[in-house]
Order: sequence, then C-alpha cells, then structure tokens
Amino acid sequence: MSVTHTYTLANGYKIPVVGFGTWQSKDGEEAYNSVKWALESGYRHIDTAEAYGNEDSIGRAIKDSGIARKDLFITTKLWGTNSYEEASAALEKSLKDLQVDYVDLFLIHWPNPKAFRPDFVTRNANIWKAMEDGVKAGKVHSIGVSNFHERHLLPLLEVAEIKPVVNQILVNPSDQQLGIVEFNKAHDILTEAYSPLGTGKIFGVKELQDLAKKYGKSVAQIVLNWQLEKGYLPLPKSIHAERIAQNVDIFDFKLEAGDVEQIDGLHGKAGLAKNPDEVDF
Repeated sequence: MSVTHTYTLANGYKIPVVGFGTWQSKDGEEAYNSVKWALESGYRHIDTAEAYGNEDSIGRAIKDSGIARKDLFITTKLWGTNSYEEASAALEKSLKDLQVDYVDLFLIHWPNPKAFRPDFVTRNANIWKAMEDGVKAGKVHSIGVSNFHERHLLPLLEVAEIKPVVNQILVNPSDQQLGIVEFNKAHDILTEAYSPLGTGKIFGVKELQDLAKKYGKSVAQIVLNWQLEKGYLPLPKSIHAERIAQNVDIFDFKLEAGDVEQIDGLHGKAGLAKNPDEVDF
C-alpha cells in the first residue's frame, strides 16, 4: 500500500487513500507552498473548500506542478449557499479559481448553517440538485457531504437522484463518531477523516507518545496508520515540508491488534466534534 493506492467509491470512481488537507492554510505562499510540497512528496489527492479562501493558490500550485490532471484527485466544498442558482455559481467559481475543468469530488460543507435554520432539508435538496446537474454536465465526478449526521442524511437520501459517496467528518482517536461511521458504511458512503491529528491536540496524548516510541514513528504516523487500519480516509494538513513528507511515510509498518484497541479507547482525550446544528456559522 502507498499514498497512491485507492479506495473505490460506490459510483466506481477511485480515490487515493490519503488526501492532503488545506484547512487553515493561508491563501498565498503558505497554501501554494504546502500543496507544492505535498505533490512533490507523492500526494495526488488535494482537499480544499470555498470557505478556506485558498482555492486560487491551490490552483496555481496544481498547475505549476506539471502533473497531468487525470493523475490528480481534487475535492472542494460548497459553503453558505441556499439555492440552486447560488450553488451552480459557486461551482463555476471554484473551477475557475482551481484552474480545472472538473473537480473529482464536490461536497456540501455543512448540513445546517445558522443562516438557513431550521429548514435545512429544503436547503440541502436545492443545492444537491445543482450538484447533481454538475455531475451530468461533466464538471463534477462525485458528490457527497461533510459534517452530516444521520438526521441530515436521511432526508437527502430520500430525494437524491445521485447518492452521496463520501461523508467527510472529524475523525481522530479522540472522537471516531462511530454512529455516523456505521451509518455511512450501511449506505456505501466512504468516511473521510478531517482533522485526523486533532488539530495538533493528539500529540499531547501520552498513550500515543508511548506507541510512537515503540514503533520508532511519530505520533502523527501512528495515528494516520491507525486511520487506514480502520478503513477511514485521512486528510492530514501541515504547512511544513518535512512533516508533509512524514505524513505519507506510514505504509511500512502495521499496528498490533492490541495497540489498535488501545487507540480506539482514547475517546475524549483531545476534544470532541462539534454538533453541526449548534455551530455559530
């Protein structure tokens, strides 16, 4: 297994088993360089979003890499839109900023933004239709969601002509969100793990520090290997070239079953996911 190995999505498309996250990477040289280094380190799966405000820099890095478009997997996400027209326009802007003709994966970023509560069901149905039409027009290969719980997914599944193939949620040893993961599995939806390193908080967990010493690896490498063992798709983020490279040097060892179980038991050690119905945005 390597960084270019793939999972097969429910619609038949292949997605690399590790992606490079760009949340909180500042637009400009920071985002540009981090993606440049990621591609040089072997990543072929880049994850961004309209809300990150860095699509333009990421697009430049992708273009300057010289890597063929067919060899890359690019994800972006739809932010605070409420209508078919707004969603369609947002897709066009993302394509322009990323300097691509299509994205491999397009996600609804949040299921229930504050501005559209309480009628998230209608809102999600409206923008999903625009996303489906993006697929039909060849501008998107696959569509999915992010931060959705069962209560958000069920009404969407009732109206979706094209089913979501990915649900990108916060997953790390401190919060696996197992109820959502099991629902995803039951509906052939791949779980992508954003903040797989707990936005840095997991580095302070002693049990993980001890495992890192045992295997001669970093805490990040231990956790990312564990993510793959669990069948998740991690999206590690860094702006440091050395760490970016380290985060894909995770395929040359296998965690013992007892160590996987120990990591499974670290719930709450480094924070929990937010309730998407209560976030202040």
